[in-house]
Amino acid sequence: MRFAVTGSAIDAAAWRAELDDPRCGAYAAFEGWVRDHHDGRQVLGLHYDCYPALAESEGEAILSEALTRFAIVDARCIHRIGDCAIGEMAVWVGVTAAHRDAAFSACRWIIDEVKARVPIWKRERYADGEAHWK
Repeated sequence: MRFAVTGSAIDAAAWRAELDDPRCGAYAAFEGWVRDHHDGRQVLGLHYDCYPALAESEGEAILSEALTRFAIVDARCIHRIGDCAIGEMAVWVGVTAAHRDAAFSACRWIIDEVKARVPIWKRERYADGEAHWK
C-alpha cells in the first residue's frame, strides 16, 4: 500500500524507510502540520473524516498516476483522520527519484492532487467556540 489514512500519529521515518532504493539519488518530502490560525481566526484543532476505502482508492490512483507522469522510482502518502492538535502532522508525502527535479515536481503534484481529489473532510475548531467543516 502506497497511500493510507490513519487515526494515529504519522511516523514519517517509517514511511520514508519504505522508499529506500539504491537507484535513487533524490528524495523529496512534504509534511503538512495543523496550524493555529485560518482566515484571521484562532484555530484550536482539527478533525478529519473520510470514507477510508474510497479515500485510499483515490490516493492509490494519484500515486499510480505520479509514477507514470514523472521520472520517479516510488512515492508514498499518508493522511491523518480523527482529532489533530496544533502542531501535529496531518499529511506526509515522500517521493524518490534518480534526480531531484522529478522528486520535487512529483511531490508537489501529489499533495496538490490529494487535496483536490481525495475525499477527506476537515472540521476546524475555533477559539470563539465555533466549528466549521471545510
